[in-house]
Amino acid sequence: MFSLSPAIERFRDWATASHARACAVLLLISLACFLPGFSTLQPLDRDEPRFAQASKQMLETGDFVDIRFQDEARHKKPVGIYWLQSAAVKAGEALGVPQARTQIWLYRIPSLIGAIATVLLTYWALLAFLARRYALLGGALMAAAVLLGVEARIAKTDAVLAACAVATMGALARAWLDWTRSLAFVPHRHNWLVFWGATALGLLIKGPIVPMVWGLAILVLSASQRSFRWLKPLRFGSGLLLCLLVALPWFVAIMLKTGGSFFADSVGQDMLGKVAEGQEKHWGPPGLYLVVFFGTYWPAAAFAAMAIPFAWARRKEPQILFLIAWIVPSWLVFEAVPTKLPHYVLPLYPAVTALLLLAVINRGIDRHRWGAVATACLVLIVPLALMGVILYGNWTLDQTLPWLALPLFALMLLAAVSVIAAFRREDFEGALWRCVLASILLTAAVYPLAIESLRSLKLSPRLAEAARSACAEPAVMTLGYREPSLVFLTGTNLAMAPSGEQAAAFLNQPGCRVAFVEKRFAADFEAALAKGAQKPRLLTTIRGFNLNGGRRLEIGVFTNAPG
Repeated sequence: MFSLSPAIERFRDWATASHARACAVLLLISLACFLPGFSTLQPLDRDEPRFAQASKQMLETGDFVDIRFQDEARHKKPVGIYWLQSAAVKAGEALGVPQARTQIWLYRIPSLIGAIATVLLTYWALLAFLARRYALLGGALMAAAVLLGVEARIAKTDAVLAACAVATMGALARAWLDWTRSLAFVPHRHNWLVFWGATALGLLIKGPIVPMVWGLAILVLSASQRSFRWLKPLRFGSGLLLCLLVALPWFVAIMLKTGGSFFADSVGQDMLGKVAEGQEKHWGPPGLYLVVFFGTYWPAAAFAAMAIPFAWARRKEPQILFLIAWIVPSWLVFEAVPTKLPHYVLPLYPAVTALLLLAVINRGIDRHRWGAVATACLVLIVPLALMGVILYGNWTLDQTLPWLALPLFALMLLAAVSVIAAFRREDFEGALWRCVLASILLTAAVYPLAIESLRSLKLSPRLAEAARSACAEPAVMTLGYREPSLVFLTGTNLAMAPSGEQAAAFLNQPGCRVAFVEKRFAADFEAALAKGAQKPRLLTTIRGFNLNGGRRLEIGVFTNAPG
């Protein structure tokens, strides 16, 4: 195997001189991967503004037990992420952030912290399997993964959940490898606190997902040993008590407040609904996660695929067996559930990273295997496809091109080509570091520049801005267009008109009022206006594209405020 290029080797040696330095480097890489576009990306319908709006309403009402979106109970997930988002916004208000409660980036701070924690915890977890230089590379590859970068910028549960899962599995790995004598050092005596503390937080973030991941792994590993005795250092009695102390008070409070309807909705409708059928048009066939893996785990996905023969050949070795037990059972569950969302498998990606690096170390990736170089070319093909979609969207929707992004796209392509070149000369470690560079360049091109230029997708921000131009605090109603981002940006009291007649009647009431009227309802609305005494004026017309509906929209903004 060829050596690293001198520059990468010097960087690696400097970064791994101490754990503190390695963590500082991973923090900087994480910020480079996660911060571009973090504050400028509009609220992404539909889940993100639902979470953010529910957190905002907690601040408005002072009720931090129940979870609501406008007047509707939002009994889908536990309260943990809403508390974290509320705390972030409250801190923003204390620091003087203008209009803090409608600044979506404040609600994203827990996700950003969760994504950074996932990277650092991946480094910590991989130290049980790998030398420091490879654990550092593993953390960097997680920061570079497209899916984690997306979740770092979305105000919902999954980045924090991933951090909890990685923490539990890192602790579990130390117990397992110590039992099988595959670990060079004895786990710290507080290892059990990491395991159960992360489990308790995971229960408050997304219920049983974290226990499912480690529970399935435990079943596989214990079956291989025909014993559960290896779990003794994790102190299940004390740990379960800790989980009860952390999570039970809120679960009791919400049960008393809702009369048990929270559990009926979250378990009976949300969780079991996803198991029974694909919810909210998110159905997908088994095997879908394997297909999208090459996009969601880009840029390292192609190399991870090439590590599969190595993992299978050495599946009985304790390290490999643990990683397979981390990945396969949970992956099969996610594939079997009809509801498919890419982020479900995110907690399994650190184990994929570890398998990939073990294959690199043990010469388990064969550059001369049939199709290997073609597979490596996915590092170039995937971003080319993404570029094509973005350029097509810019031109089709806004008749422009993201000119500022193009130089960075070009640099990213050069980095991707260098990845393939390094792979061809069997510099696999160097190829993976170049993957990290390619991801940083793609991030810098896409989020703050290419996506930002897609003005047609910013329907809700443009509508909210138009409403504020009528007067300082208008009463607002919408007819037709009902995305949650509009509620978040215009206010909790946004009214939803069922008909043009009601929208017209709304504008004829006293006080400054604004109505958004989608074109397909315009005729009924204007007919109703003609019958009224007042004649509201058309303030502006907003044209754009709704990704959720998959259609172009034209929305008139009407107001009774004088011009």
